[in-house]
Order: sequence, then C-alpha cells, then structure tokens
Amino acid sequence: MDLLEQRSLVTAVCEHVREHLDLPNVLDNRTGRRQLADYVHVCLNRLAPLLDHRSREWVHRRAMAELEGLGVLGLYLEDPTVTEVAVNDGGEVWVDRDGRMGHVDTLGPGELELLIERILAPLGLRFDLTSPIVSARLANGQRMCAVLAPLAVNGTCLSIRRFALQHVVIDAFTTAAVAQLMHHLVARRCNIVVSGATSTGKTTFLNALTGSVAHHERLITIEDTAELNLLAPHVVRLESRPATPDGVEAVSVRQLLHAALRLRPDRLVIGEVRGPEAYDMVQALNTGHDGSLSTVHANSPGDALRRIASLAALGAPGQSPESLEEQVRSSIDVIVHLTRLADGSRAVSTVEEVGAPTSERWSTVLLAADGKVVGTPTRLREPAAGAER
Repeated sequence: MDLLEQRSLVTAVCEHVREHLDLPNVLDNRTGRRQLADYVHVCLNRLAPLLDHRSREWVHRRAMAELEGLGVLGLYLEDPTVTEVAVNDGGEVWVDRDGRMGHVDTLGPGELELLIERILAPLGLRFDLTSPIVSARLANGQRMCAVLAPLAVNGTCLSIRRFALQHVVIDAFTTAAVAQLMHHLVARRCNIVVSGATSTGKTTFLNALTGSVAHHERLITIEDTAELNLLAPHVVRLESRPATPDGVEAVSVRQLLHAALRLRPDRLVIGEVRGPEAYDMVQALNTGHDGSLSTVHANSPGDALRRIASLAALGAPGQSPESLEEQVRSSIDVIVHLTRLADGSRAVSTVEEVGAPTSERWSTVLLAADGKVVGTPTRLREPAAGAER
C-alpha cells in the first residue's frame, strides 16, 4: 500500500469512528483513549483486513493522532527530543529536534486550517478573516501561534512549542561553579533578568532558577502565555487574556502585575518583559519586591538593559530617559545572558552585575564567563529565613 492509499485509509477510519462513537465523551472518559484505540483496530480489520503489520501500525498511529485533535503533528509532539513543530506554506511540517530544524512531513490541502480550528474549538477561540492571528496555550501546556493566509503570504502557518515535563537544573546550562554562583544570587534575593535571543532556553533557565528559592516563599508568576512550570511548591500562576470577538475584554500583563502586588508575593516571576509592564516591574523592584526573576529578548546584557528602559518608557511617557535609566539600573541586579551553541544546545554565556546608578551608563561587572566565575557579587540582600547565608 502506497502513501496515498494509507492516507485515504486514515481518512476512512476517522470517518467511521466519528459516525459510530460519541468522540467528545469517549475522550473525556478516563479509559477513553484505550477504548478509542481498540475501536480503531476494529475499523482497520473491517476496512483493510489484509493490511500488513507495518502499514497497520502507521495507519493506526495517524488515525489516533487525527481523532485526538493534533493530527499528524501530535505524533511529533510525543517525541521527547522535539521541542517545536512548525508548519510552513500551508502544509510543510518542520520539527526542532535537539536544537536543529528539519522537514519531516507534508499536510494535504486545507488540512492545516481544519486542524487549527479543531485545536481552538475547545478553547473558544476563532481562526478566520476576523481573527487571522491567534496565540493560545493548549490544555497540555503547549503553546501555539498561527497566522492565516494571506497574512502568511505563502500559506497559513503554525507553530506549536512543546515544553518538557521533566525539570531542568541550572547545571544543564553551565559548569558546577557558575551554577553554584547562580544558586547564591537567587538565595541572596538578587533581582535577576535572563536575556538571550529566540530559542536560547530563557524560560527553561528561569524555571531552573526557582529551584534555589526557599520552599516557604510565595512566588507569583505573570505571563502572556503560561509556560513556566516552577520547581517551587508555593506558586500562584497568572496568565493574560486577549479580547475575544464576542466582546470579552482583554486582561493585560500590566493589569496582572498590579493584581500580583496585592497578593502578597515573596517574589515576582515575570515570564517575559515585552511591553509597558516593564515600568511597573521596575517600580515594584525598587519598592521592596526583591529576589524577582524575569526574561527579556536581547542580544547582550547591555541590550537587555536598554530594551527594558525603552519598554518602561511606554508605560511612563512623561518621564525623562535619564530618570528611567537610573530606575532600571537601581532595580535590576544581575543579567544572565544565554546563547545557543553550534550543536543546538543552550548555555550560559555570561553573568554580569549591573553597575550602580551613579556609575557609567549601562556599565556592568563581569561575574562569570565561559563557565568560570571571575568576579564577586556585591548587590546581595539578606536571604529569606531558611535559605543560605
């Protein structure tokens, strides 16, 4: 049986299942997946009793993936070595496996749009000409973003980022010496920003940093799309909400940050600073919310500070650049810059302490580079009770 015939059989099996099973109720049931898998085998026996074992397994896996919602993409997202699945030009499937992108499959005409609609339906989101760009967090924690053609010039495109269930420790990014330095900086309540380009592991590293937080401390996370899976036991997670076509108002990261300050946080963890909430973060850090953690897209530690100042200006247009720069310098203690290596792995490039407000503009002091500790931190605070001293 050739590939086209196998695809046709997948379609026939799925149609047969949908006709004879109440699929939503089956999938909601604790034993529903096993029931569905058994019924797919029954369908295959009826529709293709002479199918060879290898083709049968291929069709069964594809049909299960299709019926469970993510289609063929679900097969790749089950692979623990895959961190992202992207679909380009309306059908070309690419995966990021161990840090390298590769073309692995091709969807049929119109299949991608139907798949996106099926993913979004349980979330109450639309994907059409009135809402051609959509970002969402799926029930399993994966993050998706899709852009509809013709905004995506060569065809509708989609990206789904998969987050590992296992926790990664700081040592996975650097040497034991630098990891120990990071444990010390977190325990001594430094305000730390993790910077780096796209896909350098900022969110994963932020997760790892929280492993150094004292267990009794209350962490409140604020994210545009919830991605963090913190190691700490006392966590409150807040996630922004976009406006919907039926009139439900948006709730911004900035609004959530204001709410978080009234929820008695011991530490704030802001998934990524990307808008005017930067000003509110700086104000919070300058008024006693020590030990907070965040990330920012930037190409260097200096760029990270400049970007935060520029974003803060969006939230305080009446303040002078000089005033904002001074507030940024006084609020942020340490910049940890990550990089992506040639083999696809992510690593700590440098750890730099921010210069004092009276020092040269955007000056930093190198604490660690190339896996070696080369400086002594000075912007330390008293640790929380029960933490290191």
